[in-house]
Amino acid sequence: MHNMRWKSFIMLTAAAVIWGFAFVAQRVGNQYIGTFTYTGVRFALGALSIIPLIVQANRKEKKAGGKDELAGKIALLKAGTLAGMVLFIAASMQQTGLKYTTAGKAAFITGFYIILVPVLEVIKKRYIDRKVWIAAALSIIGLYLISVQEGLTVSKGDLLVFICSFFFAFHIVLINNFTQKVNAIKLAFVQYLVCSVLSLVTALLMEEIYLENIIKAAVPIIYGGVFSVGIAYTLQVIGQKHSRASHAAIIMSSESVFALIGGMLFLNETINLREIVGCTLMISGVILSQLQGKNIKTADTEDTADINHGRLYITK
Repeated sequence: MHNMRWKSFIMLTAAAVIWGFAFVAQRVGNQYIGTFTYTGVRFALGALSIIPLIVQANRKEKKAGGKDELAGKIALLKAGTLAGMVLFIAASMQQTGLKYTTAGKAAFITGFYIILVPVLEVIKKRYIDRKVWIAAALSIIGLYLISVQEGLTVSKGDLLVFICSFFFAFHIVLINNFTQKVNAIKLAFVQYLVCSVLSLVTALLMEEIYLENIIKAAVPIIYGGVFSVGIAYTLQVIGQKHSRASHAAIIMSSESVFALIGGMLFLNETINLREIVGCTLMISGVILSQLQGKNIKTADTEDTADINHGRLYITK
């Protein structure tokens, strides 16, 4: 496995770990403040937490003699705004859905994006290796075994989280495209700000905001802001720069496994044989998604040529 792909794998796995434990924080946060208040404050905190990285990125660009051209700023603003809008819809629907469904079901239904991402890539006329489809199937079965303990009924919460999975899939594909064109750290910062502003404006219109309740929810907000947003989403943006969207989706869907571990550690939940089998399938899917053929990379382009079944496909 190429060195950059290893780094990407580690970053995306770390993001999945953090997001898995974030399900606990999100449910606790719902007990004190509204959906949009929680989302707005945590993404604002996430944006603030990566400002040092922005400063460092600017210094590197100046040392390298790079010019901060107007066209580049406009491209970054457009990409960050679109990604932030999609992230706002996805995060808001997931947070709202968690009020009406269990964390286990939410983790499984959100994980449906591991099927949607390869479909979106096919629509974009990108070749998807057979192993990725097999890995996605293994992962979705694993997610089901881990998360769904009873018959899956279509409740209000289930429907909201199901819709949010489409937006998370779209967000993954967008990030994969944008990180090839703009600075990944700056992209993360802009999308966090957009998501935060949209959430807080909506909160002012639809929710009652009390400072004392925000203080009570300080721990889940800090975890959701600094770790889930500032660290995990930033790892996603950087990690996806060197990973296919379909592979990234499978790796990040392993958050369900870590959500299960978080429940055991903090909610005194136990793991049964069904869940152990589910974890095994999830891990198998992640490993399989990373087993690829040789890649050819030219010296003057960032495009990667994947050779599969005797045919050549150019992917970014």
